[in-house]
Amino acid sequence: MKIEIRKVSTNKEIKQFIDFPHALHDGDPYYVPEIYLGQKEMHNQSKNPYFKHAKAQLYTAWKGNQLVGRIAVHISKNYNEYHNSNVGFFGFYDVVDDVAVSKALFDAATAWLRAEKAEKILGPSSYSLTTDTGGLLVEGFDSRPLVMMTYNPQYYMAHVEACGFTKEMDLFAYEIMTKNASDKAVKLQELLLQRLNRSGITVRNINLKKFQEEISGLKHVYTEAWQDNWGFVPPTDEELAHLGSEMKMVVDPDFVYIAEHEGRPVGFSVTLPDINEITKDFKRGRLFPFNIFKLLLRRRKVKRVRILLLGILDDYRNKGIEAVFYAMNINKAKEKNLVGGEASWILENNQEMVKGAEKLNGRKYKTYRIYSQDLNG
Repeated sequence: MKIEIRKVSTNKEIKQFIDFPHALHDGDPYYVPEIYLGQKEMHNQSKNPYFKHAKAQLYTAWKGNQLVGRIAVHISKNYNEYHNSNVGFFGFYDVVDDVAVSKALFDAATAWLRAEKAEKILGPSSYSLTTDTGGLLVEGFDSRPLVMMTYNPQYYMAHVEACGFTKEMDLFAYEIMTKNASDKAVKLQELLLQRLNRSGITVRNINLKKFQEEISGLKHVYTEAWQDNWGFVPPTDEELAHLGSEMKMVVDPDFVYIAEHEGRPVGFSVTLPDINEITKDFKRGRLFPFNIFKLLLRRRKVKRVRILLLGILDDYRNKGIEAVFYAMNINKAKEKNLVGGEASWILENNQEMVKGAEKLNGRKYKTYRIYSQDLNG
């Protein structure tokens, strides 16, 4: 049957685009639906601050009256200016197990980018690699993803590579079980804190009553600590505020730490409760009428967490702040009787973070991949 590629524009078409993965992965025990309202806002170009410097086009693939695939393609002025590049991205890629459908979707995506004069396509990235989710799962298909991590069946990898994409960068997820975490690192917490205090460095929890103010105060640390990382782009003030508002709903202040030197932030660590434990059963990702209450009431009862962000200014690295952050996470996890968690994602070339996870007896149990393809060939 002929494959038809359609541009997505109307509200009905956007709803079909968002809901497609739910039907595609129905019955898959490791699939976790994205929250519908969050996805709807993400694609709303008047509400998502990403589109102040980017443009996108969504596509769906059809066989007759059956929806069989979707993809988004986007290009960011800020990304290309920061990296001195001319690239675009694909994301929100979901497809039935038919390579011909994937090829039709990628043909549409690359044609759009060529019209935008892009020279290369990267992905998957939904949308910003800095503040959103990204990566195709290529190893570790035997468990569900944690909060703000992606999931896909194994055949996606074969489809993407059959369509001419090759590896650009791998992203690792390390599983750290509370019972296996290094006791030595935990016991050093007080000693390291005392040493930091003597040099004027203190560590505290975030103040939720001043949440947006705290987020704004950490922007310079976030930007400077990640500025040389592959794929990073300094977020705009609007993007940072938007990310903060999304995180505030689920964040546990007991797991957010800020290191300060004489009152000035020099490092921070953000660990989120794995709300996927709750939302995995939310049919089609809907919060209303009752799931919103389940999320609010159960979020502090989850058994796993995800170390989402950890950044320290260059001048303050190797002073023990990283070890204190790790130890405080472990101590708090033990105090709350958590099973463990995940440190993710970690760039394959970030040996400092890789070694840090391994020192805590972390196990690399999932690998996500960013693919690329030249468009000039």
